[in-house]
This record gives sequence, structure tokens and C-alpha cells, in this order.
Amino acid sequence: MSARTVRTRLLAASTVALAALALTACDNGKGVRDEGPSAASESSARPGGSTTAKPAADSGTSAGGSAATPTQGAPKGSTGGSSGATGGSSGGGKAAGGGTGGGSSRNAACNGSNTRTTATEVSRPLDHLLLTVTNTGAKNCDLTGYPIARFGEAQSVPPVAEETHPQAVVTLAPGESGYAGVLLSAGDGSGGHGYTAKTLVIGFAKGGSSTPALPAKGVHVDDKLTVTYWQQSLDDALSY
Repeated sequence: MSARTVRTRLLAASTVALAALALTACDNGKGVRDEGPSAASESSARPGGSTTAKPAADSGTSAGGSAATPTQGAPKGSTGGSSGATGGSSGGGKAAGGGTGGGSSRNAACNGSNTRTTATEVSRPLDHLLLTVTNTGAKNCDLTGYPIARFGEAQSVPPVAEETHPQAVVTLAPGESGYAGVLLSAGDGSGGHGYTAKTLVIGFAKGGSSTPALPAKGVHVDDKLTVTYWQQSLDDALSY
């Protein structure tokens, strides 16, 4: 074998070896490049993560801001609550004031000891009696309820016409009068158990009684006998 042949074979072998190494290097290069993109992807992910983290931080900031806002809101709410409480207190004060005012403005009751009562027959309406109560005291008094009227020897008192209940308490200043009407009997004769009464006792809702005089001939009453509530106006008393 000649030296040229040997060199040629060595050169060919070297070429093959170099080609194999080149292929290996290329593979490794691809691997490196693959790793490179992976690393880049990770790097991209990391910045992305960082970016995501930043929004998270921003969210945290927003949350913090939100937290700060409720914190600021809380004092406002507290203030509102305080205002509400104050309002409630004010409302309570008003209510209390109203109650106190009502209590302070309440007068003594009109009764047989501080009033004078009269009973008068009237021509209109027919078969009616007018009761008049006059405050003889030095202070206002409240005339509440209705007259508890006992005619003659009757064992019971007449009922009250509920539709005559006044809108407000009847208050009498000194010298002022309140009124009540009495339906003595049915004008058409439909009433039963009629009799003539010559005496009358008037009881009050709160204490005492009065004995107003009746006409000398007395008054005719039957089972239609009915009274009204005490009224501030004479016309209201005789409207039933």
C-alpha cells in the first residue's frame, strides 16, 4: 500500500469523524437552542409572571385602596351611624318632649266638686234634655267621657251614642261650659217601659257627682233613653 493511499484513507476517516462531530455538535446546538428558547420562554413567563405579579400587586394596591376606601367609608358610616343615633336621640327627644308636653298640659278632671251642672228641656229636637257643665274652679279642667245619668229610681244608666265621640278632649277654662244631649224617649211612641222621672243624678268619669234640678212636672223617659259624650259645642250636643 502506498503512502498516498494511506493518507487518502486517513483523510477520509478524518472527514467522516469530523462530519460525525459536526452532526453531534449540530444536535447539541439544537439542544442548546431548544434550551435557549425554553429558558427564554421561562424568562418570558417570568416577566409575564412578574407582570402578572405586578397586576396582582396592583390588585393588592387596589384591594389596599379598596380596604382604605372602606376604612374611610367606615368612619363616614360611623359618622352616619352617629348622626343616625343622634337623629334617633333627637327623635326620642321629640317623642319625650311630646310626651312631657302632653303630661304637663294634662288638666284636672271636671267633676262634681269643681263644676255646676244644669238640665234644661229644649224645644228642638223634640224629647231632648240639654245638660250644661260649667267650670267653677280657678284652673282648666278636662271634661272626659259622658254623663252617667240616673233618672228617678232607675236601676241602670242609659247608654251612650258612640257616634258622638268628640275628636279631642273637652277642656273647660274657668267659667266655660261643656254640653251633653239626652234623648229622653222615642218621639213616635215606639219606646217601652216609659215613666216620669223627677230627679236626676249626673256622675262624672273621674270623681264626684251633681244633682241638677228637673222641671217640676218631671220628664218622660222610656227605653230609648240615650246620652251623648260631653261636647265643647251646644250644637254638637243636640245634633243626635
